[in-house]
Amino acid sequence: MKSINYKTSSENYDAIVVGTGVSGGWAAKELCEKGLKTLVLERGRMIKHIEDYKNMHADPWDLPNGGEPTLEDIKRQEKQHRTGYTTNKAHSHYFVDDIEHPYNEEKRFDWMRGYHVGGRSLMWGRQSYRLGDIDFEANAKEGIAVDWPIRYKDLAPWYDYVEEYIGVSGENLGLPQLPDGKFLKPMELNCVEDHLKKNIAKNYNDRLLTIGRTAHITEGTKPGMGRSTCQYRNRCMRGCPFGAYFSSNSSTLPAAEATGNMTLRPNSIVYEVTYDKDKKRATGVKIIDAETNETYEFKAKVIFLCASAIASTSILLQSKSDRFPNGMGNDSGELGHNIMDHHFKAGAFAKFDGHNDKYYTGRRPNGIYIPRFRNLGGDTDQKDFLRGYGYQGGASRQDWTEMIRELGYGKELKKAILEPGGWQIGLMGFGETLPYHENRMFLDYDKKDKWGLPTVTFDAEFKQNELNMRKDMVAQAMQMLDKAGFKDIQPWDDIGAPGLGIHEMGTARMGRDPKTSVLNKHNQLHSVPNVYVTDGAAMTSAACQNPSLTYMALTARAANHAVEELKKMNL
Repeated sequence: MKSINYKTSSENYDAIVVGTGVSGGWAAKELCEKGLKTLVLERGRMIKHIEDYKNMHADPWDLPNGGEPTLEDIKRQEKQHRTGYTTNKAHSHYFVDDIEHPYNEEKRFDWMRGYHVGGRSLMWGRQSYRLGDIDFEANAKEGIAVDWPIRYKDLAPWYDYVEEYIGVSGENLGLPQLPDGKFLKPMELNCVEDHLKKNIAKNYNDRLLTIGRTAHITEGTKPGMGRSTCQYRNRCMRGCPFGAYFSSNSSTLPAAEATGNMTLRPNSIVYEVTYDKDKKRATGVKIIDAETNETYEFKAKVIFLCASAIASTSILLQSKSDRFPNGMGNDSGELGHNIMDHHFKAGAFAKFDGHNDKYYTGRRPNGIYIPRFRNLGGDTDQKDFLRGYGYQGGASRQDWTEMIRELGYGKELKKAILEPGGWQIGLMGFGETLPYHENRMFLDYDKKDKWGLPTVTFDAEFKQNELNMRKDMVAQAMQMLDKAGFKDIQPWDDIGAPGLGIHEMGTARMGRDPKTSVLNKHNQLHSVPNVYVTDGAAMTSAACQNPSLTYMALTARAANHAVEELKKMNL
């Protein structure tokens, strides 16, 4: 690509933000509201809030084959289909075409992606939990990888700030391993979930059950495009016309737009951050227009990479120069290493006899949560594995479609269809994966995509610590259900591969020492201080909680730092 002539933009920007997901949207909002003229670049197409949510009101009978994919659909989204849900026709258009966007696997890795404005903020699971000091201190205490350069107190005010803005419903519990937050009223447990909650409280003094903490408005409104309360439709992955759950499209990007300081450019594939070796600063980015294949160079004083853990690190690896022959900021050699994702799909299912006179209203877009109770000190410490896990899950009444196999017809069939089945419940563990240096991604310059860019190769796996933890996930789930009187308890362990948790992180980790980490305590590249990376790439360890809230808090904190440093003329 050395022979390409770049069209250099004549307009100067204060900041460039790469990516429009949860991190990119927050970077855009914060930088624009603080007065910076900001160019926001998204490699995918435009998705306008409400206007472009094409299946937001569709029922199964409105979709071909009830929304089920054809064999041709699955062929084009073979890797995206590994989740089991991404290729439903109600929302499959938000996930990439694997043929058009290939990647390579030395070991299986399930890389789920959405290339459009809003990124995965449109399709995320919305579970929103803080990390605590037990998470920020774990690496240092156990001699694992490197120490986080921050602690909970550094991020706590930013968690407050983000939660109050996006709207997170939940219950404060007073647990040090799961810090409390600024919550809207919690969603309700159903009667069987409440039964399990009461029995856990009766049988254990080291664990409890609560409703999930989720980024849904349950009372009042929040800033954005008419964001209002959740309607309990549970069609979130299609895009919410009510703006009830947080997404960049309904919240942060409109806030950035309202300032008049944002220029949003979709279809812009960023592949390099440019560098001035004399000033020791980044100068801007180079992009390929995804539609025209034309190349452009944009310049700015500060760059925020928020393209996702894998994509941001890919950009840095491609940003080579005499100063950085192995990729910008890669003096430590850690760029692309230490991939983490949560391992899950381990626990138990069961049935419940009773409460057959009770049902529930609506489709609650949330489940139950049992916070981490392992390796917290004292009797909770385990000899077979480090760190811990939490459970997500829920109870429901079985689907009426099971009655069809009875081959009933006429009046009896109508009666059977209208009567819900018995109660069932599932507990699914979500466990921490340790940061292993050998778990990595790298670029293959021999296998290129349609734009001539190198493709990503994954070489990562779960290891013995995770396997040992999973045994406990299954055993404890079965024990809790048994003590609570559930019947037909079935163990579950389907480990799959990294990536399936859709929480990939760690490829440009934060740390105290430039020799062993890529980013400092403010999410700046150690060696290029006007480049910030605030998505999952920055994570030094994974904890067991869903990480998106932490990405947002890190981004808001880093944006504030960048503006202060610009004022001091340090960048």
